[in-house]
Amino acid sequence: MITSSFRIVTLVAATLSLGGAALAQAPATAPAPAAEAQGLGGPLVPGVCLLAREAVIANSKVGIAAAARLKQIAAEAQAEIDAERKPLEAQMTVLRAQAPTLTPDQRRAQEKALADKFAPIQAKADLRSREIERTRAKAIEAISAQAQPVIAAVYKEKGCGLLFDRASVLGGNYGNDLTAGVVKGLDAKITTLDIRRETLPPAPAPAR
Repeated sequence: MITSSFRIVTLVAATLSLGGAALAQAPATAPAPAAEAQGLGGPLVPGVCLLAREAVIANSKVGIAAAARLKQIAAEAQAEIDAERKPLEAQMTVLRAQAPTLTPDQRRAQEKALADKFAPIQAKADLRSREIERTRAKAIEAISAQAQPVIAAVYKEKGCGLLFDRASVLGGNYGNDLTAGVVKGLDAKITTLDIRRETLPPAPAPAR
C-alpha cells in the first residue's frame, strides 16, 4: 500500500520545553491559592525556594520568540515536503482510477514504481523532523545558558539555601517561588535568538 502522508514531526509553539513538559502547562506564577484550598498551605520555609524551569521559557520573551521561530521553521519544512509530494499524489489518483483496467501484474508494477518515488520524500520528511528537533534542543540549551546567571542572582537575592523544581512540589507555601523574578530578569537580558534550522546528514539507506 502506498502512503502519501508526510507530516513534519516537531515540537513547536505549545511544546517548546525543558524536560519535555508543555509550556502551556507551566504558568509563571505559583499555584498558591489552589494549594491552600486543598489544605496544603502553611508557613513560609526560610531558605527553601522553588523554580519552574519550563515556565521560565514559556513566559519569557526569548522563549516565546523561539517558539514562534520554530513554528515558522516547521511550516517551511512542511511546505518543502508538500511541494514534492503533491505531483506524486496526482499520479497516485490516476493510478487508482486506472486500476480496474490493469492486470494485477501491471498494477503491482506501477504501484512499486510510484512507491519508489515516494520513498525519498519520506526520507526527507524524517530528516527534516530530526533537524527541527535538534534545532529545538539547541534553542533550549541557549535559553537555559542565558537563564542560569539570572537564576543564580535571584536565588542569592531571595536568600535561598535550597532550590526545588516547582513541578515536584505537592503543596505548601509558594512565597519563595523564583519563577516570575527569573522571567523578569531574563526579559531584561535577552528577548530573541538567531535560530536557524540545523543541518544533519541523511540517514544511510537501508541494506537491500
